[in-house]
Amino acid sequence: MNPDMSFPRSLWSRVSVACFTALLVTSSLLAQDSPVKRGRKYKPPPETSKITVLVTKKSNGKPIMNAAVIFNPFKDGKDIGNLEVKTDPDGKATIDIIPTGSLVRVQVIASGFATYAEDYQVDEPTREIPIAMLRPQEQVSSYTDTSRKAGVQEPVRPKPTTDTKPVQQTKPGATAPAQSATPTPPQ
Repeated sequence: MNPDMSFPRSLWSRVSVACFTALLVTSSLLAQDSPVKRGRKYKPPPETSKITVLVTKKSNGKPIMNAAVIFNPFKDGKDIGNLEVKTDPDGKATIDIIPTGSLVRVQVIASGFATYAEDYQVDEPTREIPIAMLRPQEQVSSYTDTSRKAGVQEPVRPKPTTDTKPVQQTKPGATAPAQSATPTPPQ
């Protein structure tokens, strides 16, 4: 081996190792003291409450299936939006994404029943709300119109007229009673 050739190679490797070590130390020091952070800051979602609404008939306590339960939450005076859930065969509608500490307007719409609406303050992690639905009530008015009653209304249909005489029916194969061929003279 030539001694002149090995010396520069050895020197070169030592210099490169020293530079690499200095670069690692400098980058680790800069990363620790750097106030500039890249990317988004993680913001955890707000705590939520689970709300269960039980919709029943007031008259007999049976559950109402397929009733629309509309949740409209307000947090810090801001409208968060509205969510609609249908009731199951047991009359229950459950939602678990309402922020804790919000004011929630619950509205229930069921076919054949008066619409229900109420505001609830939700501060606890779970809340059960029983709702008994009523049939529509007659409206109170200073004008009296007795043509329509309270409740679900059927359209007014005209009654068929019965001006025709009933036709006598005969048994199959039988002949109708014969009328006399001679007219009766007028008197």
